[in-house]
Parts: sequence; C-alpha cells; structure tokens
Amino acid sequence: MISLVRYMFTVLLLSQRYLAPLLLFVGLAAVLTSNDTGPLAATYSAVAASMLLCSTWLTMALIGLEDPPHRSIVVVSAGGHLRVLLGSVATAAAWCLLLTVAGLGLPLLFGTHTVGPADLALGTEAQLVSAFTGMAVGLVCSRLVFRRQGYALVVALVLLLAVMLGKGMSPVNVMLTDLQHASNSADVLGSTSVLVAAAALLLAVGTAVTHAITVKKS
Repeated sequence: MISLVRYMFTVLLLSQRYLAPLLLFVGLAAVLTSNDTGPLAATYSAVAASMLLCSTWLTMALIGLEDPPHRSIVVVSAGGHLRVLLGSVATAAAWCLLLTVAGLGLPLLFGTHTVGPADLALGTEAQLVSAFTGMAVGLVCSRLVFRRQGYALVVALVLLLAVMLGKGMSPVNVMLTDLQHASNSADVLGSTSVLVAAAALLLAVGTAVTHAITVKKS
C-alpha cells in the first residue's frame, strides 16, 4: 500500500493537477482571513470551508488522472479495485493533511490573533471534517462513477451546496454553525471531534459506494 500511495502521490505531483485546488485553497483562505482579528474558531471555519472545496476537487482530479486502460493495469498490478481505491483515498488524505498544516498557519499570517493549543486543535479538527466530507463527495462524483465529467461536476456542486447549507444535513454544516457562534475554541473542541468521526464514517460510506459501482461496471 505504501508503494501504491507513493506512486499515486508522484503521478499527481508530476501531472500538476494539484495546482488548481491548491491555489483555490490558499486564495480562499487568504481572502477570507485577511486582516481578521476575531475569534480563531470562526476564522478556522472559513478555512474549513475552503478545505471542503479543495478536497473535493483534489480527489476528483486524482482519480481522473488515469484513463481506463492504464487504470486496469494498475488494478492488476496492485491486486484489485479495492486496493487501488484505498490507495487513492490515502493519497488524497495525505495531500489534505499537508494542506491542513498550511490552513493552520495562513490565518495567523494574514490576521492578528492570540493562538493557543485549543485553537490549533480545533483548526485541525475542523479541516479534517471538511477534508473527509469533501473526499467522500469527490469519490462519488469521480470518473469511476460518472463517465461524463459534466454530469459529475453538476452533481458535485449540488452535493457541496447540500453539505454546506443544508441545516443539520452533514457534519460540515453542523461544524460551521458551531464554530461561527463559538467565542472560545475549547468550548467546541469535544463536539467537533465527534464530527470528525462522523465525517470519517461518511468517507467510508462514499468509498464503499464507489467501490461497488466500480466493480459493477468492470
């Protein structure tokens, strides 16, 4: 699995398809947190919203790197569709973890804040909630599920709007609401950790659905 992740990480790096979602993340985080002096809980909610969009785009780009014949070769070499899919999930998660580090630092660079351990922990949790949810959306809207990427894009936009704006419909919506109204990061640290687990479960469901459709189509 480590070799598979290393291969996918390298392929994405050389393809440069990570640049667009990366620039989107940095640009949104910079604009949304520039000159901010409010509570870091609300600030990190803006960064988490950026992570949601970036992780979705990054996951779709990663899975769409290889055409069907090339992917078939990778599946045979790796030992099955599930192993390749899990490698894709692990690779996308690794990229999101790197972005999470950047997401913790950008608000401190562009704004004026007094930061504590609880703030950094909350910022990490918030971005993980968004990353796991965005990866789930990216999986079910990837080329493995939708052959026509125009349809995939429309479905992805609808799902992203639903998870962000649908009241209580997703861990992301609940988290954004909690963080926007929190004056102290420590107050919502425990509840956000529960949302991380819920988002991880959502990612597992998205992986299972994508695998089932992939196997059925193959």
